[in-house]
Amino acid sequence: MSKKIVMGVCVSALLLTVLAASVLITDWDEHAVSDSPESIDFTGSVDENGDINQNSLNYALFEKYGPLLLILAVLMFGAMIGGVCIAREEAEHDDSD
Repeated sequence: MSKKIVMGVCVSALLLTVLAASVLITDWDEHAVSDSPESIDFTGSVDENGDINQNSLNYALFEKYGPLLLILAVLMFGAMIGGVCIAREEAEHDDSD
């Protein structure tokens, strides 16, 4: 195997491990029973004191599930870069002319 294949397998295994760890560490059952669409406040995310309302969608996305979303964003960015690199390699080796 070439160095590129070994490096790609190592990086993908590392990313998969980090993704699995972030999914396992995230507390999913905090509002599992009582969640309903009416329980999330969509109108505002700041209360009278200027603090973030803990029942808002902003709090849930960026405070509670923020690390998981960050890891997913890095994973998706890597997938886009990988797709561009594969397309570029196929274009270089294309003998259809």
